[in-house]
Amino acid sequence: MAISRAKLGVSAVALLAIGGAAIAQQKPESILPPGFDQPPATAPRPAPTRAAPAPAQSAAPVTTTAPVGAPPIAAVPGTPPPPAASPTPTAVPTDPVTGLPIGPAFGSVHYALPESSQRSLDLVGVDPADGVTNPAAFGKADGQYIEALMRNTQAPIASRWVSIALRRLLTQPLATPRNVNGADFAAERAFLLLRMGESVMGRAIVQSVDPDNYTPKLYQVAMQAALATGDVGAMCPLVTNAVKISDEPAWVLGRAMCASLSSSPGQAKPLMQQASRVATGVDLLLAQKVAGKGANKMDVTIEWSSVSNLNSWRFGLATAAGEDIPDTLFDNTGLQMKYWQVLSPQLVAYKRAHYAELAAAQGVLSNAALVDLYGLVDAGDDTNTPANAIANDLATAYTASSRDGRLDALRGLWKSADATEPAHYGRLVLTARAAARVPVAAATDGSDDLLASMISAGMDGSALRWRNTVARGSLGWALIALADPTSNARYAAGDVSAFSVSAEKQKMFAAGLAGLGRIDNAAAQSSGVDVTAENSWTRKIDRAAAEGRPGEVLVLSAVGMQTTDWRGVSPQAVFHIVNALRVVGLGGWARMVAAEAVTRV
Repeated sequence: MAISRAKLGVSAVALLAIGGAAIAQQKPESILPPGFDQPPATAPRPAPTRAAPAPAQSAAPVTTTAPVGAPPIAAVPGTPPPPAASPTPTAVPTDPVTGLPIGPAFGSVHYALPESSQRSLDLVGVDPADGVTNPAAFGKADGQYIEALMRNTQAPIASRWVSIALRRLLTQPLATPRNVNGADFAAERAFLLLRMGESVMGRAIVQSVDPDNYTPKLYQVAMQAALATGDVGAMCPLVTNAVKISDEPAWVLGRAMCASLSSSPGQAKPLMQQASRVATGVDLLLAQKVAGKGANKMDVTIEWSSVSNLNSWRFGLATAAGEDIPDTLFDNTGLQMKYWQVLSPQLVAYKRAHYAELAAAQGVLSNAALVDLYGLVDAGDDTNTPANAIANDLATAYTASSRDGRLDALRGLWKSADATEPAHYGRLVLTARAAARVPVAAATDGSDDLLASMISAGMDGSALRWRNTVARGSLGWALIALADPTSNARYAAGDVSAFSVSAEKQKMFAAGLAGLGRIDNAAAQSSGVDVTAENSWTRKIDRAAAEGRPGEVLVLSAVGMQTTDWRGVSPQAVFHIVNALRVVGLGGWARMVAAEAVTRV
């Protein structure tokens, strides 16, 4: 292939808290967003909805072309051409806490971008080559409604393929829907990405908005994106304006760290003293350790023995400081933070690999990225780790001289996977390309697992080579029936009943075929899938599909899969999601979701 909910709570997500030594001055509040910690926090303060925001209140949208009818500037013979617009520094302000001048080194002197370099809030996003649809993906949908859907979606979600499609949608350039502020809409997109474990893409969306256009909500999410990626430097261009807008203690600590990192020791020391009034314990020590890598050299030792929980502040600063976080502290964190660790290039490969297969099952890592990561493990200095054993077996699956040798290595990898479903599915993703290299043979040698592995990574073309070898009624046969992009075949209730691997898989098979239009609804009904039942969610996703709004369809697909356990996803939900994706032109994604459902239940 080419291709029951918590509120957002951003006002509380950047409040730095600890179990005993808190960053808040009064009552400690968790720095974690809802879904990362319990209980969920309150919703963020939205910026006023305007046509286009400006640093303080509002301004007209920025244009990148000269006014219509403006005459060209004529060059006078013998004189140099007029200079291009250049950044113009403003007056240097003083820090409201220390009274010291705030130097330009950590982002406080304001430079006005040339008009031609300013980015409009009407279209925000990155990576257009990786998008799933055109920029008008939300059509005429009300932006406040779309924001509410994203804000109330618990993540991660069940489906790897819905997650991948949603990530590409949220990352690509998107036209800002009506009735919302473009920067606020970017904040909602970025925060959903962070909750999905997509730390790098979340930061990219935050940084796709010019700092002059930041709103309180975007400042809050920007702090979380910086922590999720262990990138303290991402805070530094924002800290001066952030402390004026936000009362979050994180920004007080951010100023101190950025002053030191920017070689402003005269400012760093008093700012760190100020930070000690709002942070204590390991949270302050981590900030001091990060600052110690800059102008104010400090020897700080971090003791984790007294730390009972890991939050995003501790994760982000420890990652930035090169501090090894004990594995046990991840036991009670959300899955998102584990995926952040997988995406952290600052860490050694075997540490990143610890949760890498879970991240692949979620769609955070592709097959290629996962194989590359184990390649780094194999090439590293660390030995005798579980990741090294997997890397060695994977190498054998690729390079064994015989077909049987490759199959034995693949079976060993599948058998040694953690017994949980996500871990097993992540192992299928890991082995997809190795499975595709196995020569086609009779269907009696475990082709079901080979096909499930290939299709888990979207390699439907490789899977189709086995079309004439799989037995009717087998898992491989069902997967090909769903994943085949060229098939015009129609199926009947008898075909569904022939697929008798399990009752749950049989219903998912019927739901997928019905959603793809390869079986009629009556046959699906007779197979136990009630495709006619309605509720608020089914009406919304069906209407969004009928009216041609793929962006809304993808967001609603995530809403329908708010669980990490596929046993919580109904065949009816799979039918409506697959059908809606197909109707809006995302047929490839629809086929992958249908095949994934049959594989994972």
